[in-house]
Amino acid sequence: MRTKAREVAFQVVFASRFGEVENGLKNALYKKENLTKDDIQYCDRVLLLVEEHEKEFAQIIDERSVAFPETRLFPADKSVLLVALAEIIHMADIPYAVSINEAANIASKYSSEKSASFVSGILSEVKNNDSCN
Repeated sequence: MRTKAREVAFQVVFASRFGEVENGLKNALYKKENLTKDDIQYCDRVLLLVEEHEKEFAQIIDERSVAFPETRLFPADKSVLLVALAEIIHMADIPYAVSINEAANIASKYSSEKSASFVSGILSEVKNNDSCN
């Protein structure tokens, strides 16, 4: 299971909402959570995808978020959506349901219960419109 690795990727993306994240922070989180080599590869891949496709992901969020534009989202909600969109759109080996469920769990843990529903709804819309892969 990648739950721990997914949460670390979220934490790095979240930290990046407030400024540039240096490798020291990322590596410290990897070490603190005792990530395996596979977990580290997963995190590095997700973080690269988020960096390369953030504008595309922001547009996807904007198109599906009726209540809030992407620029007004809570940083935690936006961060979890970015990680999940990286998985859903660019990592075909991860089932949609896993990405959506894990994202909702992270949103619930780091934001609010309403955020979990919001995140789940946005990601379900992406899946239903099959705008990925």
